[in-house]
Amino acid sequence: MVTFKNLLSSRNSLKFCHTLKAVSYPLVRKLVLSTYLDLFGAALVTLVCIYKKFHQTIFYEGKIQFGIPLDELPGMIQQGAFPLGILSMVGAIFSLLSTRLIGKQSNWGNFIGIITTINSGVLDFLFGNASAVITYPLTFLISIFAFRNWSKGARIRERDILYYLIIIGGIVIGFGLVYLGAYLFGGITNPIFLMTVAVTFGLSIGGNICTALKYKETWLSWVVYNIVQLVKNTIQLNIANIVKYIFYLFNAAITLVDWRFNGDRSFND
Repeated sequence: MVTFKNLLSSRNSLKFCHTLKAVSYPLVRKLVLSTYLDLFGAALVTLVCIYKKFHQTIFYEGKIQFGIPLDELPGMIQQGAFPLGILSMVGAIFSLLSTRLIGKQSNWGNFIGIITTINSGVLDFLFGNASAVITYPLTFLISIFAFRNWSKGARIRERDILYYLIIIGGIVIGFGLVYLGAYLFGGITNPIFLMTVAVTFGLSIGGNICTALKYKETWLSWVVYNIVQLVKNTIQLNIANIVKYIFYLFNAAITLVDWRFNGDRSFND
């Protein structure tokens, strides 16, 4: 006897099968959408930072100080110390979640990205990147544009001439602003450091704009970006970001496959 419960069960089974057939790589889509992977990434950043005692890092009296005992932190913060390590940890976690949500094609990722851009800019400046004063405001504006564009129902699109112009233009602007910032504000002027910052910022400009426009190839830019960021943050000894970008590299790779071959996400699956 056919019952309503049986019909409903059959309908759900058909819907599940349809979802699997709708994408070329269902396992990749499952990884991209996985909440467990979100939690793993956040836990990884937190545990490694605590193990390396990065949370004991402060910015005090014009310089970075490491290894401040936890029982001394509250008192030093009251004296004007900036909890650089703790905020780096928190910022890294939320930035990671923002990226994961964007990969899931959720506009909440862009919203969180607007907030984390402010935190990242301040921390990057304190770690010696003086050009952050003029580079991060641009990233902030691009994040706002992404949020507004996705709110209008942006869908994954194919590469065109504009895509390549954005990538090339991003690199040019990145070098221009980073070297201008170093000239105007000083900070770390090591040539290798400046070039690394310029490349990463240029890639981020192109990557963020392409993400805002939802190009399917945008995650290729983020694969390259994350490799370069690993070099940059190793130079800066920013442990939180080193761990973060290792995870980002894996995430960018699987999301590239998902966007490239699986296409737009149905929020009913």
